[in-house]
Amino acid sequence: MTLLAHRAEGPASAPPLLLGPSLGTSNALWDKVAPELSIAHRVVRWDLPGHGGSAADLISAGATVGNLADLVLALADSLGIERFAYAGVSLGGAVGLHLAVHRPERLSSLAVICSSAHFNGAKPWEERAALVRREGLAGLAESADARWFTSGFTVPELVDDHRRADPDAYAACCDALAAFDLRDRLPEIAVPTLLVAGRDDPATPPAHLREIADAVPGAALVEIPGASHLAPAQCPEAVLTALRAHFGGPAGRGMEVRREVLGDAHVDRAQARQTPFTARFQDFISRYAWGEIWTDPTLSRRERSMITLTALVAHGHYDELAMHVRAARRNGLTPEEIGAVLLQTAVYCGVPAANSAFAAAQRVLAEEDSAGG
Repeated sequence: MTLLAHRAEGPASAPPLLLGPSLGTSNALWDKVAPELSIAHRVVRWDLPGHGGSAADLISAGATVGNLADLVLALADSLGIERFAYAGVSLGGAVGLHLAVHRPERLSSLAVICSSAHFNGAKPWEERAALVRREGLAGLAESADARWFTSGFTVPELVDDHRRADPDAYAACCDALAAFDLRDRLPEIAVPTLLVAGRDDPATPPAHLREIADAVPGAALVEIPGASHLAPAQCPEAVLTALRAHFGGPAGRGMEVRREVLGDAHVDRAQARQTPFTARFQDFISRYAWGEIWTDPTLSRRERSMITLTALVAHGHYDELAMHVRAARRNGLTPEEIGAVLLQTAVYCGVPAANSAFAAAQRVLAEEDSAGG
């Protein structure tokens, strides 16, 4: 079976997150968001039929959003992904809503971005499909900026994607939008749901996202000022913040703190070594140690580093100690302060333990001096 073209990023053992595009774009729509999400997720972004790298014959006239959802599930199955988080923009968001209603067992959570439970009736999409089948996409691509972005903003690569899309496949996607209306099924959605609206979006204004948020039990709504229809491309930081909070929770914040304290190089090495056997432990560390304990504002990071150094000396974890000496320097401790902490351990943990600790710390500090000099 021919599958949707896709791009996978992040550790294979991390929780999967599928990202769906808007009509006329490729997975490049997620270029400024996906790499950051892939720190804590196995991100898979896919292309619509006839867009990006996906074959045009995966879809035909009279297609439905359900047909696109089936293609997404086939892709997930081929990658061994049973249950996944999902975020989609516009038509990609409609695919997510369809999955949440018809295949809820496959979704762990959902984010619907600049999309709708209906797209203003069938007629505009039937007319657009007829125009594209008759004249191709060159003319329609000329108005892409006005439909996608606020005045003066553009992403030339995405406009080029629009221009290069297959007209018949694009028209079939218009058929899917024409037939889509899930308003009466929204109260059935039970997965955790986030709605993200671009405040300046003319295609799916905030009222469309608000309608979904009001109908889906427990759903949350975020409006992004200054964003039009392709919010992940125009306001990636705001979209990333919303998605991290929704999909990541403590683990998402924990990964940020872990990188800030231990450094990117160490965390990247740890992730590269991660296996299915260790994945749950790594998730536990991110959620509990880094997402809950290290983020507690009761103690400063300097104070936490001092406590951590002492505990590691007490238990003889000298390899871990070396890593946390580097972390202590990152958290603002001077070599003299680190030495004072280790001297204190000589009294309460024993001289042999402190002797080994001083040796480990001295190696780290010497490496730091060498690198700095």
